[in-house]
Amino acid sequence: MNKKDIEYKILDLKTDYVRLQHDLEKLEYVKGNLHPLEKQLAEMEKELQKLNKMLDEIEE
Repeated sequence: MNKKDIEYKILDLKTDYVRLQHDLEKLEYVKGNLHPLEKQLAEMEKELQKLNKMLDEIEE
């Protein structure tokens, strides 16, 4: 993956992350099952960490 691909993937994940956070807030309001969304958010955080590390390595 090149720098531009990584940056695009990071932006895409951040957009999805914000959308899921909004969905989580809605579910919390109606007392829905939060666990699946919380798990998905945690996985996205790990992916973002990995991509940011890759980006740092390319920039060095």
